[in-house]
Amino acid sequence: MINIPKGTKDVLPQESYKWQYVESVARETARLFHLKEIRTPTFEHTELFQRGVGDTTDIVTKEMYTFKDKGDRSITLKPEGTAGAVRSFIENGMANGVLPAKLYYITPAFRYERPQAGRLREFHQFGVEIFGASGAQTDAESIIIADTLLKRLGLNVKLYINSIGCKACRAKYNSALKAFFEPHLDELCYDCKTRFEKNPLRLLDCKEESCKAINKGAPSMLDYLCEDCSAHFESVKGLLESAGVEYEIDNRIVRGLDYYTRTVFEFVSTSIGAQGTVCAGGRYDGLIEELGGNSMPAVGFAAGIERLLIVMEQSGVEIPNPDKPTVYLAGMDEQSRNKAFTLATALRQKGVLAEIDHMSRSIKAQFKYADKIGAKYVAVIGESELLEGAMNVKNMADSSSEKVSFDNAVAYFSEK
Repeated sequence: MINIPKGTKDVLPQESYKWQYVESVARETARLFHLKEIRTPTFEHTELFQRGVGDTTDIVTKEMYTFKDKGDRSITLKPEGTAGAVRSFIENGMANGVLPAKLYYITPAFRYERPQAGRLREFHQFGVEIFGASGAQTDAESIIIADTLLKRLGLNVKLYINSIGCKACRAKYNSALKAFFEPHLDELCYDCKTRFEKNPLRLLDCKEESCKAINKGAPSMLDYLCEDCSAHFESVKGLLESAGVEYEIDNRIVRGLDYYTRTVFEFVSTSIGAQGTVCAGGRYDGLIEELGGNSMPAVGFAAGIERLLIVMEQSGVEIPNPDKPTVYLAGMDEQSRNKAFTLATALRQKGVLAEIDHMSRSIKAQFKYADKIGAKYVAVIGESELLEGAMNVKNMADSSSEKVSFDNAVAYFSEK
């Protein structure tokens, strides 16, 4: 037998309605904020992620699925959605269209990492990207889109925000970080020793306990913000407060991707332990230019669908199952099964979810099957029902029953 690859998961029929529910809520939330869907390829040229995500990130250095295709080109399965959306924005000349370009996507993504709760090697993201607007309102709206989605899904999560400034103020902060961490170099993990030289800001994102302990004493980025970045952050906070969105400032949030600038944020749940972030994002004003476009501001976020589902389950959120049939049409013999088939076809054409027997089961077995699949009604058709032109319809909730004529079946079950 060939087994499923490690770090991947089948979504079985009895679970798929939950995914469809989360995706439908995400799409409806996107519609409310006038976001338009973008779909980009599952794989891109490796250079896109090296330049876009950052060559000092764990994603690029450790986690990407990269291979050579038959044309000897380096190809990578996308580890996140932003870089591909930016590439498409540039390549398709969307900067010449209506701005801001407000986009969303639901996409698979791939990272080679240790599988754990809510983190797989193939996972799925709902992401939002807004290109072309630099004001604090766009940052706040991006956060509010995420907040709206999470509340519509019935989740109680905590919002943390921070500002990591622009290139100018971050250069001063990087110098301060180097000065702070230099006496501790021998205590840092191997990765952080590399980050110390290439990108000191990434030291604050280390998950090693020894490094996290040292990080607690590191200077805060908020003390090094330039006047413009400080004013921008104050505006974001004010807009969130005016919208009634509660937040907490966490000056250790830097995000794991190199492209972020200014506002960064995370929505966190404690229900899945250390990996409690269910949605995260921020502003990335330099990425479009870095990938070959004109200088243009941008902001966005992504939420992992697997993690959302885990938190929803652990929070006791009941997801409605629309897949339960309104009626199961039970036939006693071949002729009555054919009648059930005809009626089921007519009902389905009118939008009524109807099911019939495909296994030549006994009536008793058909009732058991109807109960298992959650049918609200069972309509029994036999020889006498065919002669009478009416079927006996049983309500599975209260066991009441009534006669319904074949001619009235569509109207009767459409109303139900």
